[in-house]
Amino acid sequence: MTAELVRGQNHTLPQTRLEIRVSAGTPVVAGATLGDERGTVHGIEWIAHPGSPQLPGLEVSKQAAADHRLAVDLDAVPAAVHRVTVLLALPMEVGGPVRFGAVAAPFVAVTGLEGTEIATFTLTGLDAESAVAALELYRRQGDWKVRAVGQGYAGGLAAMLADQGVTGAAELARSIHEAVARGMARSVAPPPPRTPEGDRVRHTAGIGEPAPPAAPPAGPAPTRPPAATGPTADSTAGGPTAGPGTGPISYAHPRRQATAPPPPPPTAPPAEPGRPAQPVAGDATGWSMEERLYNQVWGMFEDLARTTAAYRSAVDFAESRMDQELDRALSDPRNRIGGAGDRARQEARAKRDQLTDRAREALDRDLAQLAAESAVVEPALPAAFAAWDNPVWHAYRVPMEIPMALRIGDLHLPENSDLHIPLLVRLPLERGIWVDSGRTASEAAALTDTDRLRRLAMDNAVAHAARLLAVYPAGEFSVHVIDAAGSAAAALAPLVNSGVLAGPPAAGAGGVASVLARLTRRVDLVQMAIRAGAADSLPPDLDTAEQLLIVNDFPHGFDDRAVTQLRYLADEGPSVGVHLLMVADREDASAYGPVLDPLWRSLLRITPVADDHLADPWVGHAWTYEPLGMPAGSRVLEQVLAQVAAARRTGRRP
Repeated sequence: MTAELVRGQNHTLPQTRLEIRVSAGTPVVAGATLGDERGTVHGIEWIAHPGSPQLPGLEVSKQAAADHRLAVDLDAVPAAVHRVTVLLALPMEVGGPVRFGAVAAPFVAVTGLEGTEIATFTLTGLDAESAVAALELYRRQGDWKVRAVGQGYAGGLAAMLADQGVTGAAELARSIHEAVARGMARSVAPPPPRTPEGDRVRHTAGIGEPAPPAAPPAGPAPTRPPAATGPTADSTAGGPTAGPGTGPISYAHPRRQATAPPPPPPTAPPAEPGRPAQPVAGDATGWSMEERLYNQVWGMFEDLARTTAAYRSAVDFAESRMDQELDRALSDPRNRIGGAGDRARQEARAKRDQLTDRAREALDRDLAQLAAESAVVEPALPAAFAAWDNPVWHAYRVPMEIPMALRIGDLHLPENSDLHIPLLVRLPLERGIWVDSGRTASEAAALTDTDRLRRLAMDNAVAHAARLLAVYPAGEFSVHVIDAAGSAAAALAPLVNSGVLAGPPAAGAGGVASVLARLTRRVDLVQMAIRAGAADSLPPDLDTAEQLLIVNDFPHGFDDRAVTQLRYLADEGPSVGVHLLMVADREDASAYGPVLDPLWRSLLRITPVADDHLADPWVGHAWTYEPLGMPAGSRVLEQVLAQVAAARRTGRRP
């Protein structure tokens, strides 16, 4: 069970290999210091920061971002280290906010490697501070514990480092901010605004992926009418609480924010008294219908998360209340024999059933409203947001500009597996994608043989590549393929036969080396041009389109140099338009050990069959990811790729 910490509270850690996940409403710098028994940091070599992101047992992010994942292996830290302090700071040289009081409260979660939350802490109450010691991991009598700190510093990163005994704290803080500013200068800007009136809303990222490094929203959170939520627990008992001395739990996502675009037009008649309003497609804020639909989809996701969390909390509360009543009734030995004990059990169970039934009624009411909204929204989605069976694909035309986001699958919860919410990722892609071809713990994977899983994974990757090609303007997106063993020829046939690939699929060690060298060179040249302010001086043979590299059956055909280049592309490629789409079974690469852990962590993991592996840190749900299926006998994929290929041949660009 997750421990929700408050300032000063601690919690024993059940394991030593951890991830520390940071979520904020604006890009922040994440780092960590190693301290001795008194918390003293003995030099800059005991500090992990974007300019020096790795220490023994510790790895932090290389850039400022709204979301971070810090990798920690407490067994690997030096024996002299007794304290690991996680630091957050606002970048000071990029024109963003200069105090935490102006942004959403940062949220920090300590999780296992599989994503299970161990402890969480929301850093509330910050105001003029621009740096904060969020939490610390410390040794106590042979065990490791986590303590929520939340100590802010108005003097910024320099004051925080000085407080930990770092010599030359001001110079080190300045060098860290300079490194962050250089890193943010290399990042690709978001898509241009749809209209000259203002910027598009940049929402927080979807489930299972980090939020994009964007500027903080300029306005308050939107007032989307939520689903009709019922009581979260027995109203006579005051509702569920997080524990002794705490208040009611809020299931609202704390980072659901937006700028202040115009509200949706009133396209539906007002609802009759006592009846919910009729759902309307585009019923959200936004400058365009695409943006309103995007915001509406994420609003549906958050409504489903909230109402399901309320239902689960109500059921837990009902069970806990029944147990307490039974304990009180049966604590007297005289009630354990005879009719008094039986009556107490019946009354407690009846109250439990009454509370559970009321919670289920509220949940069913909310689910029905969301299902009605989904039935209206799905047919109205543009191609980039739509499933393959949507009629919009039959009217497909090559677009003139890239959309806000791309649908890569659906999400649902066990309370209603028929209610699917589109999983949208922002474009341009800000992290690679890993289609896991290995056998997972899901029931669907258990019923599928290994060869079938691998084929489904590659089919899934080809479909994603086709969608990316389809939503970009002609000539603005190139796809490369590494199929070292040549085992994916059948799955790759739609891409190969249509002629949309940048070149034939690379086979063998030589083909792997050639493709990686070419893409690595592109990353290096673009980064150097951006740093030098000479983007117009790139070689004429350099393809300036966004690049996607599909890798099948990794690590087959990869030597140590190729693995290093692949890791480099995963880390540095997205900021300059080079993206990875890997089809791999992690067990096949187990010989590399922890060397590849940063690679897997940098990619968004999806599966070729339904699997409940996507964790929602806000309410603790495990969402089931469902890949987008192609309708049986459909030729829509071939038809879409044929139009993309024809547009490329004619050289039509926006």
